[in-house]
Amino acid sequence: MIVVSDTSPITALLAVGKAELLKLLFGEVVIPNAVETELLRTHPVLPAWLRVQPLQNSARANLYARSVDRGEAEAIALAEELHADHLLIDERKGRRLAQQQGVPVVGLLGVILLAKRAQLIPSARTLLEELNREAGIYLTEELKDAALKAVGE
Repeated sequence: MIVVSDTSPITALLAVGKAELLKLLFGEVVIPNAVETELLRTHPVLPAWLRVQPLQNSARANLYARSVDRGEAEAIALAEELHADHLLIDERKGRRLAQQQGVPVVGLLGVILLAKRAQLIPSARTLLEELNREAGIYLTEELKDAALKAVGE
């Protein structure tokens, strides 16, 4: 399985000490250079299971960077190049652009639900509350309730 990630899902999980969930769910996670640069601004050491892969063709990323930030643009372009099974991305504009390009997307909430279903975490609710408190991840009550109901919480 090939999983490419943008910065925000990794940053949020690193902030609460739960980045290992990505490794447990997906094995290796691939990031482009721009995402590595963004992550290193706030995290001096990155997990060993993150693999940095440069883009083969930066023209697509340059095109995408006209409407989304550089990390998102490179992540979308890399996911296309690698024919990734999933692109981890949360920002609405980036998700929409990736989907328009046929790239399957999963957000942080989706990762949490996958982790709960795989019994990697005891409570999705507790992790969502921690992400809200420690990483500033906010979800509407309606979205949170629907997601928690989907995993029996």
